[in-house]
Amino acid sequence: ALILVAHVTKEGLIAGPKAAEHLVDAVLSFEQGDGDMRVLRASKNRFGSAEEVGLFRMGEAGLEEVSDPSGIFLVRRDTGKMPIGVAVAPVHEGSRVLMVEIQALTVSAKAGFTRVYSERIEAGRVSRIAAILEKHTGLRFSDQDIYVNVAGGMRLSEPGIDLALACSLFSARSDVALPANTALAGELSLAGELRPVRQMRRRAKAAAALGFTRLLGPREPATEAPEWAQETDIASALKVLFSQ
Repeated sequence: ALILVAHVTKEGLIAGPKAAEHLVDAVLSFEQGDGDMRVLRASKNRFGSAEEVGLFRMGEAGLEEVSDPSGIFLVRRDTGKMPIGVAVAPVHEGSRVLMVEIQALTVSAKAGFTRVYSERIEAGRVSRIAAILEKHTGLRFSDQDIYVNVAGGMRLSEPGIDLALACSLFSARSDVALPANTALAGELSLAGELRPVRQMRRRAKAAAALGFTRLLGPREPATEAPEWAQETDIASALKVLFSQ
């Protein structure tokens, strides 16, 4: 086996010529999460899936595999209440469903220049979700600095986190917490519609296994016995969540 080690840019891309990426059988990235968490990703794999994620802890004896990572990225709270700006999403990563906490904070921008501070979720995506909320709910984000974080240091890119990200931003801006024990999954279109995402039943099962009593997601007309509460757009989803 021949292993080539390379540097990465601030955007997480391999620096230098791309020729080596086309020659090799696999491109692996080893990321450091919060604390002792380590994440191994395959962005290219000629002989297998490129969607699998390996989760490890750095202990005294070296790397140790996390055998049951489903709830490792959740923050356990004794109060039973969700803080303002926090939403939980069941994220489909490779062959696993992980429950991940998304945190948002909004503050008034200084000197009229707004910025988005987000390392674990692409900043452009955060700006898009904020624009959708401003258009379809009337809640203004264009005069706010936006901070977004993912508990545990997990980097998220799949479409299914859109609804949870939107709800965390709405909660932070309106200063109202989300209902406890509620998880959120769904993709948002620019028209404010909730679009289906893959493996919703597995997401619902993973959420229930960790004590979440409700999963809110997109409507699927073909589903006869849904395991999740279904809504068609972001406005109706927010009305259900924040009218309680």
